[in-house]
Amino acid sequence: SRADASVPQEHAVLRNTDRSFGTLLGAAMLKAQPHGQQRTLDVQGCGGQSFGAFLPQNLALRLNGEANDYLGKGLSGGRIIITPPAEAEFRPEENIIAGNTIGYGATAGEMFINGSVGERFCVRNSGMTAVVEGVGDHCCEYMTGGRVVVLGKTGRNFAAGMSGGIAYVWDPDGSFDYYCNMDMIELTLVETAEDSEELRNLVEKHRKCTRSPVAAMLLEDWDLHKRQFLKVMPVEYKKIMG
Repeated sequence: SRADASVPQEHAVLRNTDRSFGTLLGAAMLKAQPHGQQRTLDVQGCGGQSFGAFLPQNLALRLNGEANDYLGKGLSGGRIIITPPAEAEFRPEENIIAGNTIGYGATAGEMFINGSVGERFCVRNSGMTAVVEGVGDHCCEYMTGGRVVVLGKTGRNFAAGMSGGIAYVWDPDGSFDYYCNMDMIELTLVETAEDSEELRNLVEKHRKCTRSPVAAMLLEDWDLHKRQFLKVMPVEYKKIMG
């Protein structure tokens, strides 16, 4: 994209016409240094469609602003962090900061989003780890692997066709089962020490990456709040995992 050409200063201001930002840069970095350490690029503004698509493991994008549809499509080991502008007066968890079909077909990497997103979050995710503060309909649809943590409300048809991976959903009011598609999954509390540690580590990482007030609040009294989470796991996947 146009913005990719102006990246050497490790800072860029985006418009929503800057599509697939980071894709060409990530490919060039991987070709030049296949085993290089991950490098973080800070950007501001409005990420266009497919921001961070196919991002490899040696590039992290931290966007202060908002993003369009297909954020992190095919994520391939990189990291994407989305936060609202510092001057924003709204509560991030109550506002949509990124569009639809985020993380579609991701195979590896991490995504931390300080705010809510649209529909079909993590559809066909097979290996990415993602933390978000609210999702629309069809979250985790056809997911086959990876981890998803939702620190907020969900839309309808959660986990439809989900055959692998695990999702953790914060459900303080006990209404999540109404929104979940139960055909292939089961819901349990976060009962084991292993699950509790995994979930806490992801919430802590989200707080560290995004400075999320919600994550900070949950961690302040973790013993209480971890009991408000539900674990979403496909039945057949659970049998395979033992």
